[in-house]
Amino acid sequence: MAETVRRPGLDTQGFIEREGSLGRIPHAFRPVVAAARDRLLDVFGARLHSAYLYGSIPRGTARVGRSDLDLLLALREEPTDADRDDARDVDETLDKEFPQIDGSGTLLVSRAQALSDLETYDLGWFIACLCTPLLGEDLAEYLPRYRPDTLLARETNGDLALLLPRWRERIAAADDTEAALRPLVRFMSRRLVRTAFTLVMPRWNGWTSDLREMAEAFAEYYPARAEQLRTAAALGFEPAGDAAVLRSYVDDLGPWLAEEYARVHGVKTPRP
Repeated sequence: MAETVRRPGLDTQGFIEREGSLGRIPHAFRPVVAAARDRLLDVFGARLHSAYLYGSIPRGTARVGRSDLDLLLALREEPTDADRDDARDVDETLDKEFPQIDGSGTLLVSRAQALSDLETYDLGWFIACLCTPLLGEDLAEYLPRYRPDTLLARETNGDLALLLPRWRERIAAADDTEAALRPLVRFMSRRLVRTAFTLVMPRWNGWTSDLREMAEAFAEYYPARAEQLRTAAALGFEPAGDAAVLRSYVDDLGPWLAEEYARVHGVKTPRP
């Protein structure tokens, strides 16, 4: 009898475990997180329902001077333009004050949006499984547990076809310089690798946020595209401002991946 492969990221019942914790934050980044906590309370006050960390810092894999600070805020009401301005000010202040981070980015959502039926298997899953509570009441208490199934795959990354035209516009508008192209390579590489991983996630039956592990999981099922994904994973970790890479993403890998994703999992439920 063949031995069942135990994949990472799942508990004994097959649900995706929440990744990250405050206890995993590397020592060098703890002052950054403490300052972020204080400033979010000062700036948003009673408007703030809860705040979360996500990304490499709460996973314990952040690199000094290379990793950014990723925050998600759930507000009691729908975010306003003034709220977004306040969040940008917090991000800019933290980035200037702490050389440990290479930028700070804050996502704003409302409590109602996070707990809506439409977002249960996208934003809700993101909060429940990929976000670490920092302030306030944890919305995960109101959300279901999640398995790495085709519903989750469709609702998290089944919208790549809609993104590709916007990516082409961003590439066309960018200056042909290392400084301008490098962030695009990093962002698009990561998104494509994550999408490729969730394409195979139900068959692989596990979860990981490690780009290289994602690429290897994908390679098990699509060996003809394996090297493209391994290269994208490497560029997501150490990006280079290469226009040819970006063109290959929107002309070849991206369209193929979007078509295969729709064939296997269907298309993400449309948003307003």
